[in-house]
Amino acid sequence: MLLVAGAVTLGPAGPAAAQGAGLAVDPSAPTPTAPFAGPPPQGAAPDGSTVGGAALATRDLVTVPGAPPLPEGIDARGWLVADAGTGQVLGARDPHGRYYPASTLKTLTLLTLAPVLDRGQVVEGTTEDEAMEGSRVGLVRGGRYPVDLLFRALVMQSGNDAANALARTAGGVPATLAAMNRTAAELGAFDTVAGTPSGLDVAGQSSSPYDLALIMRRLVEDPYARDVLQTRVADIPGVPGRALGYQIQNQDTLLADYPGTLGGKTGFTDAARHTFVAAVERDGRRLVVSLMQAERRPVHELEQAERLLDWGFATPAAAGGVGRLVDPAEAARLTAPPPSPTPTRAAPSAVAAAPTPPPVTAPQVATRSVESPLVPVGLAVGALAVVTATLVGRHRARRRPVPAPGGAVRRPPTGAGDPR
Repeated sequence: MLLVAGAVTLGPAGPAAAQGAGLAVDPSAPTPTAPFAGPPPQGAAPDGSTVGGAALATRDLVTVPGAPPLPEGIDARGWLVADAGTGQVLGARDPHGRYYPASTLKTLTLLTLAPVLDRGQVVEGTTEDEAMEGSRVGLVRGGRYPVDLLFRALVMQSGNDAANALARTAGGVPATLAAMNRTAAELGAFDTVAGTPSGLDVAGQSSSPYDLALIMRRLVEDPYARDVLQTRVADIPGVPGRALGYQIQNQDTLLADYPGTLGGKTGFTDAARHTFVAAVERDGRRLVVSLMQAERRPVHELEQAERLLDWGFATPAAAGGVGRLVDPAEAARLTAPPPSPTPTRAAPSAVAAAPTPPPVTAPQVATRSVESPLVPVGLAVGALAVVTATLVGRHRARRRPVPAPGGAVRRPPTGAGDPR
């Protein structure tokens, strides 16, 4: 299956924010440096409904009847487990909370650019690539890097420099962000606003456990993207007289530790905390898991993902779902704006369900349902504002050293972004 075929052709820079639910990068706001003190904003479809079904409007836990007890040690503020084949959501917590995504946003970068860039094209590194904040794979000015290698560096070691080089090759950061947001909207990922191609923090940038699952579901359907996600090691070439070549390794330890893993992506910033999304296939059944705003104590976020996957595989396939991952055709039916309120309108009621959704099983646990407070205000937010936000909104964080050949440790300059 093609990656959102026909949906990602890069054209002139257009609105880079905006899924039709009033979401936008805000260049006037301070760069986020910590998670939301309380629940983050909650997303909705442009027509005001909850994408995937009304039961997913909850801020709390919701699971399908017949599921085993949830595992202990899950501290992620938002998470979701779904059957990627049927689209049935097996369980979730705050699935449409709009959290900071950190480098899990790079899954959207890959989904958007893989179909439109020539993988054999050689890209020359620039001083701007060298100066990118946060996690980098070590691109240098004058270095020559095939697009295929840049995709692998983007995913394996969360290279912000690779993200910048790919965006430049695709026509520039504004055009890339516009295409990323179009891709998200066409998938039904209406909680997602891309403000940087790397996931570096900028005010207003967001995604949700539901949206990350949608994106990963589409990625692993494509053989090339799946191959990129499953790459264990890759060689970064050096530049004669400037830098030596070295090897990078994939940060997704599930590839080695959890049988059936198709791919995953880590993320971390001080504002996002730890984020992760992955897809796994066993005995013909494919699950996707996403976690947002998790911590590593007492349980590492990748271990949390493994426990949730174990729980998902233990849930009978016939149990149904508390909601569903929409497909692009269904997402297209959710784009009509809600009717304007009248002076005599009744008090708010429960969140409206998506138009003519397939039947889903009543939730086993749903302590409360919250109506989305977001009201759509339009789609036109200029990409130039996003670039401004990107330039002023980057946040510094830690980065792991990159191992060099022979087991030595190569320590590139530190900066902000995903240290894993």
